[in-house]
Amino acid sequence: MVILVLNCGSSSIKYQVIDIDDTHSSLLAKGLVERIGLPEGILTHKPTGKTPYETRQPIPDHTTGIKLVLNALTDKEHGVISSLDEVKAVGHRVAHGGEFFPASCIVDDDVKEKIRSLFAIAPLHNPANLEGVLSIEKVLPSVPQVTVFDTSFHQTIPAENYMYALPHKYYEKYRVRKYGFHGTSHKYVARVGAELAGLDINNSKIITCHIGNGGSVTAVLNGKSFDTSMGFSPLDGLIMGTRCGNVDASAITFIGEKEHMTYAELDTMMNKQSGVQGMTDISSDMRDIDKAYDEGNERAILARDAYYMRVKKFVGAYAAEMGGVDLIIFTGGVGENSADLRRSVCSNMEYLGLKFDDEVNRRSRGVDAILSTPDSKVKVATIATNEELVIATDTYNLVKNA
Repeated sequence: MVILVLNCGSSSIKYQVIDIDDTHSSLLAKGLVERIGLPEGILTHKPTGKTPYETRQPIPDHTTGIKLVLNALTDKEHGVISSLDEVKAVGHRVAHGGEFFPASCIVDDDVKEKIRSLFAIAPLHNPANLEGVLSIEKVLPSVPQVTVFDTSFHQTIPAENYMYALPHKYYEKYRVRKYGFHGTSHKYVARVGAELAGLDINNSKIITCHIGNGGSVTAVLNGKSFDTSMGFSPLDGLIMGTRCGNVDASAITFIGEKEHMTYAELDTMMNKQSGVQGMTDISSDMRDIDKAYDEGNERAILARDAYYMRVKKFVGAYAAEMGGVDLIIFTGGVGENSADLRRSVCSNMEYLGLKFDDEVNRRSRGVDAILSTPDSKVKVATIATNEELVIATDTYNLVKNA
């Protein structure tokens, strides 16, 4: 079954085309539509086994962007399918499913309305995700669609880990609680990592660290999410590229009062002007922070040390919550590629029974590998995440069984 996987952002569309059945899957193409709504948009199309293709033109909306993607997929020179009739289903990444969606589901009017009802608590993600669904309805009206939610994997978190110590009426009225994100990635790498480490996923204690421009750490107990660092929104938890992560709420109200900032201005400050960008005034990209770190920039040194330490704190906390840990996994753009991050987080962990092999660590960039020594009680691994494959698999199973 040929499945188109879409991850629609506010001004972008990431996509993959995957041919999948019960026993195997193969990537036919992947690509990116950027700068939607700006004077010049960009489509970068990468077909497997063929020359990559790029075009620049105005892309006013997501429907236009998706039409460009479909044209590229069927192009005689750059295409990977002969006609759109070969696309049997479309799978969408949706950031926030609230308490509505403990699992992926086939799109119908009720699903669309529930996604829309969550716009207020996921204003940067859900509107764009729904726009992708509505655009496919216009372009491929007869093709079934499936939504896969970042929050679904975390619906197994127990109440003592997801409830906030706020007046209960706000949970009853607005469902203010921890939801967690990156669930598709945490689910995938936990299963792949368990297999690599020779663990039974259903009898295991795994900590997954998805570290990129956004980042989260999850405690995966017996294959299910038990706790996670992101909360009501993707702002909570780790220090990130532009997001502050954990911070005393009184510090925010203090700044707002002193600076006469509106709620919207405070939200922008915490989400888009903080993190390593705010700490350094250099960049939100850890590669730039690494360069400044190596050059001796004091603020970069502080920011990177704090960034690493925050990950380490959650690893330690989740080991305590689960009563130990069998496997620690690093994934995401930084997690998969930064040997320094992995070494820093895993240092001084001998009390847990962790013996880290830094020589293997330095050689393991962007590849699946065990980074602990053979006699280490706690295994460490780096796993390349593949959220698109999870989305394609869920889509395939739902559509096939429907």
